[in-house]
Amino acid sequence: AVYFGPVFESSAHGYDTADYTKIDRRLGTNEDFKKVCDALHENGIRVVLDGVFNHVGRDFWAFRDVRENKLGSAKKDWFHVREGNDGYNDGFWYEAWEGCNELVKLNLQNPAVKNYLFDVVRGWVRDYDIDGLRLDVAYCLDLGFLAELRGLADSIKPEFALVGETLHGDYNRWMNDHACHSV
Repeated sequence: AVYFGPVFESSAHGYDTADYTKIDRRLGTNEDFKKVCDALHENGIRVVLDGVFNHVGRDFWAFRDVRENKLGSAKKDWFHVREGNDGYNDGFWYEAWEGCNELVKLNLQNPAVKNYLFDVVRGWVRDYDIDGLRLDVAYCLDLGFLAELRGLADSIKPEFALVGETLHGDYNRWMNDHACHSV
């Protein structure tokens, strides 16, 4: 298998996703990536993408709406937003991954967020025939979300693999019949 780090449109380093449906322009186009995936599959090589689902970048379309409309945004519940202020002086506070304000934590208990991300994964299988996901900071993912993602993985494609990044703790929380296949 070939594991690709974050390949989707981002502002800086890939883990600050701006668009889960568009290959980062620094890497090429969606059509270019499809050709790469097709060539790998033709040679018996599986494709694993980096699933960055704990957080997005500040340029992610739903968070741009929050930045523009503040607590009045229809998308504010996609994130952990409340009154206050942040390091960017946005006029509201939001939870970020480990204090990195450019990585805005998604609310993975929100059904709209889950449905959006699951549709993204279905699209990656449809468009690139991916064979699995490496889940960025799996140790931060909501366990309910992870269980639903595992259900999707088990139904979407035979032998679709979920590999979770974990740094500490009881790995059995993230690797079991209702979570990742491996960590």
